[in-house]
Amino acid sequence: MSDSNVVKPSLQHKAPLPFVGQKRFFLKLFRKVLDEHIPDDGEGWTIIDVFGGSGLLSNNAKHLKPAATVIFNDFDNYSERLKHVADSNILRQKLMDVLSNYPRQTLLDKNIKPQVIDVIKNFKGHIDMRVLSTWLLFAGKHATSLDELYTSHLYNSLRRTDFLSIDDYLTGVQVVCESYDTLIPQYADQPKTLLVFDPPYVNTQQGAYAQKEYFGMVQFLKLMQYVRPPYIFFSSTRSELPAYLDFLQKHDSRAWERIGNYKTISLKAQMNKNSSYEDHMIYRFQ
Repeated sequence: MSDSNVVKPSLQHKAPLPFVGQKRFFLKLFRKVLDEHIPDDGEGWTIIDVFGGSGLLSNNAKHLKPAATVIFNDFDNYSERLKHVADSNILRQKLMDVLSNYPRQTLLDKNIKPQVIDVIKNFKGHIDMRVLSTWLLFAGKHATSLDELYTSHLYNSLRRTDFLSIDDYLTGVQVVCESYDTLIPQYADQPKTLLVFDPPYVNTQQGAYAQKEYFGMVQFLKLMQYVRPPYIFFSSTRSELPAYLDFLQKHDSRAWERIGNYKTISLKAQMNKNSSYEDHMIYRFQ
């Protein structure tokens, strides 16, 4: 089957809307691994983005292997957020009218903060809390409600330009919303099913479950029971996975036989001048 006979999205190098941990720095390596192990256009293969996040990996997988079935597990409701890009751009313009002359990356004072809150309260369109958080909260913080936002320290980190509306971002991708422990078993016995894992770190708040639960050790251990080749697993030195894999190699030969003997690609990430860590892409196809 040739690419001209299948529908695929335009290739994206970053997610259209803000999302923490979208793996954009791994995309070239991710595509390289797919090309090395999945022939041609991917006909007969299924690729499951188990913790789909922003859908960026699904977008790249479907573009590169358009004949494959690509499943984006959209537990973060990202596809719904994409429907409201126009509203986010309108709200940005209204906030820019207030903040255009205010110093960037600085705390809003007692005079400007009420004006910003009034703009939000009077806005009649859809409000994306993740977008609003990146514009008005300190880096890395996220408000789950407007009331929480209003009582927080607000900063001028407003985006300078509108978001681009990418209509075909998920073209040809199957969008589902299921827990990993119900999704994976549906494909467990299919040899040409690639499982792509990018789970939350243990004991961190989990956006994939509407931010109501934590991804704890039990959830992590349960997830690892489903890992089998072919798989691609994203992790880092800040996560529990490297230590867990070391444990399996030394103490659980049966699990190591199923999960181990993988290859690792690492990228160094610099948090600040005194602190760094490594992100990993671990994969095994046989």
